[in-house]
Amino acid sequence: MNFQELTDFLNFKAEQYENPVFLESDPIQLPHRFSQKEDIEIVGFLISTIAWGNRKSIVKSGERLLEIMEQNPFEFIKTYNSVNLEHTSFVHRTFNVTDLDFYFRSIQNIYKTGTLESAFENTSSIDGVQGRIISFREKFMEIEHLDRSHKHLSNPAKNSAAKRLNMYLRWMTRDSKKGVDFGIWKTIPTSELYLPLDVHTSNNARRLGLLTRKQDDWKALEELMSQLQLMDPIDPVKYDFALFGLGAFEKF
Repeated sequence: MNFQELTDFLNFKAEQYENPVFLESDPIQLPHRFSQKEDIEIVGFLISTIAWGNRKSIVKSGERLLEIMEQNPFEFIKTYNSVNLEHTSFVHRTFNVTDLDFYFRSIQNIYKTGTLESAFENTSSIDGVQGRIISFREKFMEIEHLDRSHKHLSNPAKNSAAKRLNMYLRWMTRDSKKGVDFGIWKTIPTSELYLPLDVHTSNNARRLGLLTRKQDDWKALEELMSQLQLMDPIDPVKYDFALFGLGAFEKF
């Protein structure tokens, strides 16, 4: 395929897979249970944080998080105290109740002076979504926490592809008209978004000649996005649906 043929192919696949029918198996179904902005963004952030491993296990752990928050996330966060988790068990892979306590406290701290959306305001010297994630990470880490919790919030300054944070930003920012993403954040342009680089998107990007770098890191993400931005400079991250769908549903 030449570049135009490849663009047409991925446009078709993006349209095919950006469809609510696929929510049944995807962790994004959990924030879709809520209508209030704060509930959606809190649940979305927590679910994206634990989004590694089998999708069924992610949804199961997400259900447990909703139970812990009594199905009322924003109210729970506003009144949260670490005592609330003293007799609570939670673990998803390496993310445990100690990490969860820190996340609850940090989200609460963010809402004391702003919102999760405003916490992604770029205050760094680095442009674009990389600068936004670095700024958010600094804000999130400003309260007391154990060193072990650092690993759960990826750092693109250290060349991490920041898969889960990029996925979260896609969920919150992209238009909701197709019933998949939420479009509740208005301060981040879709042109800035980077896709969540995972085994499906990276391997399929290599098969299609869009990516040559072998490591799935931030440099690889920049290489891939430079191609996708040529295909659609306004909404390049829509191709996440195409590249992921080809791998997850078609075994491309």
